[in-house]
Order: sequence, then C-alpha cells, then structure tokens
Amino acid sequence: MHTVSFRINGESQTVSVVATTTLLEVIRDRLHLTGTKEGCGIGECGACTVLLDGAPVTACLILAVEVDGASIETIEGEAENGRLSALQQAFIDAGAVQCGFCTPGMIMSARGLLNRNPDPTDEEIVEAIAGNLCRCTGYESIVAAVKLAANRAQKRSEEAGRPLRATASEDEGGDRR
Repeated sequence: MHTVSFRINGESQTVSVVATTTLLEVIRDRLHLTGTKEGCGIGECGACTVLLDGAPVTACLILAVEVDGASIETIEGEAENGRLSALQQAFIDAGAVQCGFCTPGMIMSARGLLNRNPDPTDEEIVEAIAGNLCRCTGYESIVAAVKLAANRAQKRSEEAGRPLRATASEDEGGDRR
C-alpha cells in the first residue's frame, strides 16, 4: 500500500492505494466525486478529464501514486459558491450539452485552455478539446460555448479595469505532465 496526499478542489486528501489504482478510481470510488466519468478506460474519450496542477489529463491513465503532492480540479470544483461557473453557464447558453456524459470532461479541458489562454481562437479551442469525444452535440456548439465564456470573462475584466490576458511568463509555462 502507498499513502498519497494531494489537494482536490482545494481540499487536502490522503488515501492509501495499491500501485495500480488510477486517479479516476480514487476520484469516483474513494472520494465519491462522480462528475468525472469513466468512458473508455484507455484515455481515448476524455470523459475522465481533470486538471492536474492546472493541466488537463485523463484520470484513467494517471496512477494515483503519481499525484502525491499535486493539485487536482474536477468538475465539482468548477462551480463557484454553489453556483454554476461562467464556463458551465456558457455551455448551457450555447446549447453545448445534450446527454451530458462528455460535458464534465469537455468543461475541464476548456478550463485548462482558458486558464492558460483567456482569449483563444477557434482553432485553439478545437485543439484543446481534441481529446474529448461527443456523440450528441457535434463540436460547433462546444466551440461556441468556450468562445462565449472567454468573451464574457473579457467583458467582466474590462468593466473591472483589469487585463485578462495571461502574462508572458505564464504563457511560457508549457505542459506540466
């Protein structure tokens, strides 16, 4: 058994796991955060996407022992004070949800993109969600939702008099995993 400590959605957690336990198993089975879905189990569908130290990853491919000391964000952490985040609301407003199975993973991939690039192009959005499969909506409404969230955030930022664009040093951070 291995003891693993990490932060998930801002809360400290410590779990004991065998070496083959995946992050997805810990999230769903141990922590009962069931918004993160298991689709394919081989990292192809993106339904289990979470942010690991800010970068989108498929939780079914990450071993729990690899996240010791890390910070993890799941769809449950996306809400703000019990209310949908602006990104979640944009998915609803743009009609980017139907059955909802892929939506948590799509939102987490989009969140990872918007955290590092608050004003993405359509091409950058398509690239960011390329690892997420959706069989219901098609991708146009999903791209529109991410653009809507980015535009709304830009407008709020301008109204508050704060620049939204990531700094050059933040842009150079690259992939963490």
